[in-house]
Amino acid sequence: MYAIIKTGGKQYKVQKNDILAVEKLSAKGGDKVQFNTVLLTGGEQVRVGDPLVKGAGVQATVIDQIKDKKVISFVKRRRKSSSKSKKGHRQQITLLKITDILESGADKTNIQEAKSGKGLKIDYFAKGNVSNKAEKVIEPVKTKTAKKTPLKKEPKAQKETKAVKTASVATDKKKKDTTKKSTAVKKEVKKKST
Repeated sequence: MYAIIKTGGKQYKVQKNDILAVEKLSAKGGDKVQFNTVLLTGGEQVRVGDPLVKGAGVQATVIDQIKDKKVISFVKRRRKSSSKSKKGHRQQITLLKITDILESGADKTNIQEAKSGKGLKIDYFAKGNVSNKAEKVIEPVKTKTAKKTPLKKEPKAQKETKAVKTASVATDKKKKDTTKKSTAVKKEVKKKST
């Protein structure tokens, strides 16, 4: 028996005990997930969905969250610019093992539905440290609940402008004093020289 499922914008033909690499799902290693977007089931009798087969589902266990091979994007612009750019990308994928294909009754199972893991950060280096992952999850929640106090901007702006005006007046007085002194010094030098 086989089925065609849709996940991550792609379609996959799956059979029992297949190992499959799909776009990142929001599940950890060892979790059971179920795909309810079944487009076709086959075997003794082929059932085609319109667009989905009602009551059908594919159950799988998550083996691991990994990164795919690196894909390098290299662009070289010729002629007069002579610029180059090189970027690397590793796609995040989830390894699955298909455990069961259900032609009907998938709605009544208590297995969580496979959801996209877009935007979900996965720690690839600490696979054995479950306690560290729990601490990392708790920390962002605490920061989000903190309330921000509104700032009073108007009084601060008024005080700053007054300070700037007084400072500019003081600098103007100093400039006038220095110019008077310099002209007085020049006159004295002329008198002494003559």
